[in-house]
Amino acid sequence: MEIVEHVSKKNVTIADDFFGYYTELVRNTMLPYQWETLNDRISDAEPSHAVKNFRIAAGLEEGDFRGFVFQDSDVAKWLEAVGHSLMTHPDPELERTADDVIDLLEKAQCPDGYLDTYFIINKNEKRWSNLCECHELYCAGHLIEAAVAYYEATGKDKLLKIACRFADLIDSVFGPEEGKIKGYPGHQEIELALVKLYKATGNPRYLRLSSFFINERGKEPNYFLYEWEHVRSKISHWSKRESPPPNLEYNQAHKPVRLQDKAVGHAVRAVYMYTAMADIAYELKDKELFDACRRLWTNITRRQMYITGGIGSTHHGEAFTFDYDLPNDTVYAETCASIGLVFFAHRMLKMDLSGEYADIIEKVLYNLLPGAMSRNGKEFFYVNPLEVWPEACEKNPGKHHVKPKRQKWFSCACCPPNIARLLASLGDYIYSVSSDTLYTHLYIGGNVETEICGRKVSLCQNSRYPYHGDVRFTVQTDGTMNFKLALRIPSWCRKYEIYVNGQKTETGTENGYAFIDRTWNNGDNVKINMDMPIEIIASNPRVRENAGKVCIMRGPLVYCIEEADNGPNLSALSLCVDKEIKTETCCDLPEGTLIITAEGLRTVEEGWDDALYKSYGNIETRPVKIKAIPYYLWGNRGDGEMQVWIRVK
Repeated sequence: MEIVEHVSKKNVTIADDFFGYYTELVRNTMLPYQWETLNDRISDAEPSHAVKNFRIAAGLEEGDFRGFVFQDSDVAKWLEAVGHSLMTHPDPELERTADDVIDLLEKAQCPDGYLDTYFIINKNEKRWSNLCECHELYCAGHLIEAAVAYYEATGKDKLLKIACRFADLIDSVFGPEEGKIKGYPGHQEIELALVKLYKATGNPRYLRLSSFFINERGKEPNYFLYEWEHVRSKISHWSKRESPPPNLEYNQAHKPVRLQDKAVGHAVRAVYMYTAMADIAYELKDKELFDACRRLWTNITRRQMYITGGIGSTHHGEAFTFDYDLPNDTVYAETCASIGLVFFAHRMLKMDLSGEYADIIEKVLYNLLPGAMSRNGKEFFYVNPLEVWPEACEKNPGKHHVKPKRQKWFSCACCPPNIARLLASLGDYIYSVSSDTLYTHLYIGGNVETEICGRKVSLCQNSRYPYHGDVRFTVQTDGTMNFKLALRIPSWCRKYEIYVNGQKTETGTENGYAFIDRTWNNGDNVKINMDMPIEIIASNPRVRENAGKVCIMRGPLVYCIEEADNGPNLSALSLCVDKEIKTETCCDLPEGTLIITAEGLRTVEEGWDDALYKSYGNIETRPVKIKAIPYYLWGNRGDGEMQVWIRVK
């Protein structure tokens, strides 16, 4: 098993038609907008209270804590996104704003290092008394991630010192030693953050603490049950009344993590935990832990994942349900869950160099992630459905969580800053290096500078992804050098050709990568041409929701049909898969967008009178032209129906 290192975003410049738009949107729109929102300065948006909570905790204002118990994390994720952005695009004004926030956090921090505004404002008397529900460790984790990102970007260590003081306090409270709490987070996050802190500081105590949280989870006697009965006297934070015992499976604490083989419970918490497990397996060369990661990865991606990269089938607990249960119209598929899946895939790719991990990163990046935000960067989806009927969303209580229109903000606002921090760190996901190989995982235009065999090499990538499969690379070296260039062959690609300096080249392919092993000269160029035919995709027959239906894909893009192009009652449409299906341009979508048109049939609604049911033999249809657009663009042309899976005629 070859171990590789990912190339940092600080060595990557993105110059890409598709993602250039989104990375610029983060810098110029999303970060300023989200800062205004965190300060409750956006009209008609859900109030945040997050910055005000820190001001109250710091003694700069009077008032009560407002928002969810984990509200602090929104500020931390915004700071992390700022750090990622500053690493590649210095911005003195944005940095000054971030420095002011960091000063505020320093004022709010307790002398012993504790920093959680809910408990500080409420006089601290119940610290660590409800790990299962109150998420102090989750907030601490996001603070640590922000601190590491900001330190790496600016070299300023004030926030890093704040995070270290808090982490040191946590380490003094939790652990296997006598007198310490044998507990772990209700909402996993700090585990992956502590690994980042270990790598930033070199302090092994942070890696040991992360390992403790991971390895202690699910052991007997179960800490969550002990805490529920003996620490909080069976009282729930949410109801303030006596509650039933915690659902251990929902909290991924039903068995030790090394024995888990099925993704269960709260989806975001699960993939954050799996990410940390993969991190620890990598750092400690722990094969048993890696094997558990591999089992969980397989269960998610082959049994419980939507074609858009969404995970978490139900709004009840924002959770996984069971294998092949993938409803389209009541789906949850929280944005944060798919972002966590990207984190998990990214870590797995370091240990198990297989294209399947990058395939999933690509799936999320080109479908669910941009679809979870509006083109203007100021409205967001928390839930990412594959079928929307606006009237049902309004009037059916079982579908109230599904929104036909993106929102300016959320009272639980984890998703918008999560989108910002992933897009701002996009450069981290494109390339990896080993001792003799430069791996290209994603076809995102720009430049990378790295070292192979102790020598510097640069690679310039020109890409027209995701609408065109021709990608060009130019190698820049300080002389002749030997190394391998590995290009991922996406799982959707059935046919490709590779040319080196204009000459067609046969390559060896392994684990989804084509390897070009040669002596390189400065200015050598490589071209890969990947065919992008329109694909008609079917589901495993055990996915009952999609029986008799298909999905249209082209390259990495999932397509959907919208009311704006096809009229109301999309369920009356069926696709003629045996007729011509082709691509076209569309004037009311972003330039360069390719839509798909096909022949179809619409069930005639006239002639039913007041009948609710009718003999199938008497049903009439008429031919229609069906237009499908990329899923990531749905909901940008007004309210209306949307559908990914279409009936087949």
